[in-house]
This record gives sequence, structure tokens and C-alpha cells, in this order.
Amino acid sequence: MILVAGATGFLGREICRQLTAQGRPTRGLVRPSSNPEMVSQLRQWGVELVEGDLKDPESLKPACRGVSTVISTVTATRSRQPDDSIEATDQQGQLNLVDAARDAGVQRYVYISLSGQIYSDDPLTRAKRMVEERVRASGMTYTILRPSYFMEVWLSPPLGFDYPNGKATIYGSGEKPISWISLPDVAAFAVHTSNAPAAENATIELGGPDALSPREVVRIFEEISGRSFEIQTVPEEALRVQKTAANNSLEETFAALMLAYARGNPVPMAETLRRYPLSLRTVREYARQVLAIPTPAM
Repeated sequence: MILVAGATGFLGREICRQLTAQGRPTRGLVRPSSNPEMVSQLRQWGVELVEGDLKDPESLKPACRGVSTVISTVTATRSRQPDDSIEATDQQGQLNLVDAARDAGVQRYVYISLSGQIYSDDPLTRAKRMVEERVRASGMTYTILRPSYFMEVWLSPPLGFDYPNGKATIYGSGEKPISWISLPDVAAFAVHTSNAPAAENATIELGGPDALSPREVVRIFEEISGRSFEIQTVPEEALRVQKTAANNSLEETFAALMLAYARGNPVPMAETLRRYPLSLRTVREYARQVLAIPTPAM
């Protein structure tokens, strides 16, 4: 049995979909307050549902019972409930889950972290690195995945990449390459490495097939959409001020991630793909999908 923590979330739901499509027994950790439609979808896929909350260590004991592998995707950065925070969820909550899994005799632990090229002193990065260390010290066989910037997040309107209206906010000069990665590809790595011998006790940096600067990404969207984009840049100094002036941990974290974006995040993937032969989605393919442009026939 595989337990997916964060099963109704952005990434966890896709992991559950892929696991059940492969016929692998999957248990999804959900909260009583989880979105009913998402819970219903999990149930339709055949996911066994168990209620629990990372902030409540006692609730994690039955969730981990009988589980051989845990895949943890939980984060408060994208979807939060009133008592969620990076400190309570991404840090202490994740530590609670590692301990519960260890105590329950879980054999394997897959943890979704963030790129190792992000060296910022911010709440999320501190939390991620702390949990990585707890996972490594747990005695469980582990895989730590460190994905680069998600296309579906950073190349979307909420983060300033407003492709429906031909506008793009770029952090920094926009000239440093980033290995943008697609959410389903991160899910595929989590599913694949959850039982791959090559991934035992491994920390794996993940990126997409191409390292493209934000300005190169804009040009791809312009080419496919047939329209020019209006570009707004946010200088690194402004991002540093934003980070210093942040009113809460989430604001500080996003300012830090924007600064790291401005500095670039290229991830060499040739050796990783040799070990784990998965197909990766390109930025061009993502652009065609979100712009609803059919892919040309070969």
C-alpha cells in the first residue's frame, strides 16, 4: 500500500491518478475539510481514503498503518486552510509524518522537496532542507526529489505570466535559463522512483528537457499565439526589498523564490534520464496546450 500525503493537492492528485492507473494500491491522506469534488475524484479512481492532518500526529498513526511506501507532497504554499502555515505544515507537519512513517515500519519514503540550487534563507527552503535531513536520518529507504520551477505555476496568470491577455511579468533580467518542469512529469518521477532500485537513498534534481530563459519562453508563447506580449520586469533589488518587508512567511518565501528565478535554475538531465527513462514535456508543448493550439502532425 502506498500512502500519498496531500492527495487532494496540486501534485498529490496527479500522483494518485498515475498510481491507480498502474493498478498500484493507493491510500490518500485527506482532511475532513478537503474539497469534496477532489475527494470524490480520488474515490472514483479507486483510492482508499483516510482522514488525517499532518499537524495532528495522532491522526497519522492509522494513516501509516499497513503502508509500505509514503509519498509526501504536502505544502501550504498553494492551498491553505486557516490554521496552515509553512512553519506548521511544510516544516513541523512534514516532520510529524516522517516520524509516524518510521514508527509504523514504512519501508520507503518519497519526499517532494525543491531545487537544490535554491540557497535562500527563507521559511520554505529552511523547512524543506530540515525535512530532507529527517528523512535521511529516519532509517527508511528514501528518495528525495528536488524539482525546478513548475510550468503550471510559474508560467501561469497567478504568478504574472498572463498568456490569455498577452502579458508577462519577468523577475530579474529574464535572461538566466531555467529548467521548467511540468507537474505530471514530477508526478511520474515520484511514481517511478517509489519502487525503482536506482532511486534508493537518492536525492534527485529534476528539471525539464530544456533550460530556457523567461524571455525565450515569452518568445515561444508569442510565436505560438501569433501575438506580441507586453513584458513587465521586476528588478532583483525590488525583490530583495519585498523579501525584507514581507509581513508573513508565505510572502517572504515567494519573494525568495522570485529572486532564485531571477538568478536562473538550469538542471542537467541527461544522466537522470538515462537512469530513469521518462519522457519530459517541453515548454512549447505546454504553451500549445494552454493556448489550445493543436500540435502539428508529424
